[in-house]
Amino acid sequence: MVGISKLYCGSVEASDPLRYGRHSGKLPSHLLQFSKDKKPVVVWNVGRRCNLRCIHCYSQSNDQDYSGELTTEEGFALIDDLAQFGSPVLLFSGGEPLMRPDLFELIAHARSKGMRAVLSTNGTLITKEIAQKLKDFDLSYVGVSLDGLEKIHDSFRGKKGAFKDAINGLRNCQEVGIKVGLRFTINKKNVEDIPGIFQLLRDENIPRVCFYHLVYSGRGTEIIKEDLSHDDTRATVDLLMRETKQLFSEGIETEVLTVDNHSDGVYLYLKMKEEGHERADDVLELLKMNGGNSTGNGIGCVSWDGAVHADQFWRHETFGNVKDRPFSEIWTDLSNPLMAKLKDKKPHVKGRCAKCKYLDICGGNFRVRAEAVHNDLWMEDPACYLTDEEIGL
Repeated sequence: MVGISKLYCGSVEASDPLRYGRHSGKLPSHLLQFSKDKKPVVVWNVGRRCNLRCIHCYSQSNDQDYSGELTTEEGFALIDDLAQFGSPVLLFSGGEPLMRPDLFELIAHARSKGMRAVLSTNGTLITKEIAQKLKDFDLSYVGVSLDGLEKIHDSFRGKKGAFKDAINGLRNCQEVGIKVGLRFTINKKNVEDIPGIFQLLRDENIPRVCFYHLVYSGRGTEIIKEDLSHDDTRATVDLLMRETKQLFSEGIETEVLTVDNHSDGVYLYLKMKEEGHERADDVLELLKMNGGNSTGNGIGCVSWDGAVHADQFWRHETFGNVKDRPFSEIWTDLSNPLMAKLKDKKPHVKGRCAKCKYLDICGGNFRVRAEAVHNDLWMEDPACYLTDEEIGL
């Protein structure tokens, strides 16, 4: 994640994570990305079933029953292991996680073990009663996916009324005091809705938004042609910076982040240098702390069937299954060559990535995108939009 509000607008200073020793167990949630121990935040796809059919879904979910999902008892065992291992956050995802009948039991168990529990949802199933239950079970955060304003979002989600239902779900969470945020996947078909999304943040008093770059995984591989060009990506990041700055000038300190393209961090730093921004050097320090993409290191995924992946997008590569041995053992087993290399990708990347002077900041970006385009997971990430001159070639 690259925090535009944190870096460009100064809501986080380089000294902030240092006060906590940069230890993931002590850092507040908004500083977790600057931890130095990189205990993995784990995305658990608790089920594959979903009431929608989104065109970019990495899990390729449908509204049908799927076999082989972890049982409640197996889920408890996973949570016990993650808590003991020191994973700071468990993100319940899907499919649509609210379609899993024992979700609240799992959330309660995670909280009883001291883990932060967050929910990634399409929002359409969050009635007032469900929102109150989520509050009662001490959920930390609900991220609602919106891929545009009403017309575009309903088209993406494959269901008329999905936008209104998601907004109602978001409001229901806010009414009971749960922190909410938006998740928006950028592409050619919805980029023009971004200013409208910022207005929605104002209108609905939403404190957080994550803008995701498209990852070529699952159904996302079917819409690669809808990804932005490099020039359009630069223009979009410029737009996000302007809109965030405008929010802060209005006294609205919304947390604005971009996700899944760490070129954004370098680009943000270079823009600040170009503008003569006095915080540019401080931002560079924070980017170094962040370390860029942490697939297979600071982020991990457990699938509905117990398979362990480097992240939620890399589903064709599995390191083991929590039904057979604990996540903590799988995650630290460096006898697997790929797992060993993911712990430090920098010596293994090729092409422009290998020669980039900002490799320590970007971390080699997304390997799964490189594999999808080049058929070589160590080649340069095709979504890097920085010029040769900017990266020191």
